[in-house]
Amino acid sequence: MLVKICGITTIEAADAAVKADADFIGFVFAESKREISPEAAASIAASIPTSIKKVGVFVNETVENMKRTAEVVGLDIIQLHGDEPAEVAEQLPYGIIKAFPAEKEALENLKTYPCDYCLLDTPGKRSRGGNGSVFDWSLLENLQLDHSNIILAGGLTPENVERGIKKVKPAAVDVSSGVETDGKKDITKIRKFITNAKQTRKDEDS
Repeated sequence: MLVKICGITTIEAADAAVKADADFIGFVFAESKREISPEAAASIAASIPTSIKKVGVFVNETVENMKRTAEVVGLDIIQLHGDEPAEVAEQLPYGIIKAFPAEKEALENLKTYPCDYCLLDTPGKRSRGGNGSVFDWSLLENLQLDHSNIILAGGLTPENVERGIKKVKPAAVDVSSGVETDGKKDITKIRKFITNAKQTRKDEDS
């Protein structure tokens, strides 16, 4: 089970994710309480092993700005978390994660979008992602999706990630607010989330 820890803003949180065996570390370059500057992200990214993919999260940003930020930080993957059309993804020479709100109409579109991973998130009323609420996982049951490239997000915590994995069977899980305490990344929660997520798939395979 692949695990993405998103909304990283400190070296301490990044180090905890690295030591706990995270597969992706995400930086938010969009309006958010977890927003980080490219320069600050680059400083943190310098301490992250090359085996862990560095993801930049953008919302309706220009291709030029995304490329510039990716170069400064050393991103491996760009996550498009807005209303970006397929043409935007096709212009980016990076791996692509495309976020889709868990609504039937939007989920139908993900089958043809040019991306490496489809991230399914709880629809946000005010902000894109990081809302801490779970969507109805049963929405995915009759859509005939390729679960080998799905990242499950939206309200996951160390306590419910096992249920989410067993219900949706994604390739990866993504968490941000679910490993925070008082709005800050919690080292203990990061470790527990990653351990529980990876142990779930091992239990299923055994």
